[in-house]
Order: sequence, then C-alpha cells, then structure tokens
Amino acid sequence: MRFMMIIKADEQSEAGVLPTEQELTAMGKYNEELVKAGVMLAGDGLQASSMGARVSFSGGEPTVQDGPFAETKELVAGYWIIDVKSKEEAVEWARRVPIQEGEIEVRRVAEIEDLGAPATPELKEAEQRLREQISEQQR
Repeated sequence: MRFMMIIKADEQSEAGVLPTEQELTAMGKYNEELVKAGVMLAGDGLQASSMGARVSFSGGEPTVQDGPFAETKELVAGYWIIDVKSKEEAVEWARRVPIQEGEIEVRRVAEIEDLGAPATPELKEAEQRLREQISEQQR
C-alpha cells in the first residue's frame, strides 16, 4: 500500500527559513533509511507558498491566485510517498521523521481499485499504461 506522509508548513518554512546543516544531515539519514528499507518511492520539500499559486475552479472555470496563502497550518512543506504493508507501518515511519516541532499527516494513496464500479476494466488498463509510461520516462 502506498501512503503519503505530509509534513505541514509552519511560520519558519513559510518565511523561507532554510534548515540548518544538522537538520539537513538528519533528514538525509532518515531518507537513506527509507531507501535502504525499500519503502521510499518519492519525497521532496516544497518552497514557501509565496512562490506558488492556487488554481480554483467554479463552474468549470479556473481562477488563479498567487501566493502567499494564509492559514500556514493547512499548507504542505514537504512529503514522502512510501510503499508499506499497513497504515501502522506508515505511522511508525512518520514517528521517526527527525523534526523537533510540527505535524506529519499520513494518508493512504487511492488506487484505481479503490474507486469501485466506475473504474471499468478499460479505465484500469489505461491507468496501467500511464504508470508504465511514467516508469519508462523516469529511467
């Protein structure tokens, strides 16, 4: 099962405060542990919301809002995507993230099989083809 571990933004990350060498080293070691365990699929930190934009839709029409965005606690500062056997295992990995303050949200990634009857065999095949193309592009 794939899970996303989402690290929430805080005032420092939104102000563009960079991590210390010690924090970077600790995070690098943690990421190495994920890779060595064979569970890490992806992971990145994100720039402050002032460097981003939101695209909202109403009636099918997009509206763009440039950052920064309010409600820092609802913003994402970074993420990992891991492939583990259970939510409990994902939570155990989240408990080991080397941060002093903050919050990690653990969410299961929806698979096409989770979507029920609307996910027809044709849609499942198309999804599989896209995943294979992405995999080839990453090589």
